[in-house]
Amino acid sequence: MPQAASPASPALPVIAIHGGAGTLTRSHISPEQERAYHAALQAVLRAGQDVLAQGGSALEAVCVAVQALEDCPLFNAGHGAVFTAEATHELDAAVMDGSNLAAGAVAGVTRVRNPVLAARAVLQDGQHVLMIGAGAERLAQSAGLAMVAPDYFSTEARLVQLRAAQAKSSGAVLDHDGAAALAVSAQEGPLHEGRKMGTVGAVALDAHGHLAAATSTGGLTNKRPGRVGDSPLIGAGTYADDRTAAVSCTGHGESFIRVAAAHDVCARMAHGGATLHEASEAVVHQALAAIGGTGGLIAVDRLGQVCLPFNTEGMYRGLARVGQAPESFIYR
Repeated sequence: MPQAASPASPALPVIAIHGGAGTLTRSHISPEQERAYHAALQAVLRAGQDVLAQGGSALEAVCVAVQALEDCPLFNAGHGAVFTAEATHELDAAVMDGSNLAAGAVAGVTRVRNPVLAARAVLQDGQHVLMIGAGAERLAQSAGLAMVAPDYFSTEARLVQLRAAQAKSSGAVLDHDGAAALAVSAQEGPLHEGRKMGTVGAVALDAHGHLAAATSTGGLTNKRPGRVGDSPLIGAGTYADDRTAAVSCTGHGESFIRVAAAHDVCARMAHGGATLHEASEAVVHQALAAIGGTGGLIAVDRLGQVCLPFNTEGMYRGLARVGQAPESFIYR
């Protein structure tokens, strides 16, 4: 699939999603595994597409899509999140509305069933942009969001992954990173669970010409408790501006923070005259590559053009325009 798709019409609503990037070869995937991931991606795309088809906002569409990704244990966000070094879960998420640059984010939450909804609650509250830990959870609870016991996020596959990382003294391990080479063959998927960078996200353009982005993650397997990556940092892993684009990133979070990746895409468009394709490709293949950063991003601009670049071997991704069949992809 080409990494950019031209819109059928400038204002045709569209949503794009990602579920992680990393190392993979076709020999690592069975037809059943591939079908399972495509089915999950397409179900999420249809949920977001339905919101847009009914005239819903881009912000609503990306929140619906990311909430669905958080509820799917195939991805490292919400139920199915990876474990920290202390066998706990710390979840991060962010949302941004391109129509007014309003943003909300949470980091290090442990009891909110859907962190993306907590991030939206921060946005709607309007007093702050980023809240962490217990304070973020109190706000989420006061907003009426579902709260769960911390073990709700746990799955056996993630626990096996943690023990493998600790046995190999691997340090913090990206969810899809090939360099980790964690052998969890019983749980192996299209992107081997020890070889993938697991963040989920969505970007959308609605019928009113507004953009939005949302990102959510469980972080790194075996990470030091208290570590925060790029996902909840506005401008690093998440950004949206109606004047340029909406962007959600997945990959080695520290690298995306260092180059302010999501905002850099928009800045290259606003100040350098770059197209969405030019800006996205430059950030992924030049700015990130220059510091050894690996991963990818999804982006949509105000004209409805979509770009899905990555510098790994694969990335779970897809897009759906209103009135058209959703498309999902894993490989280049």
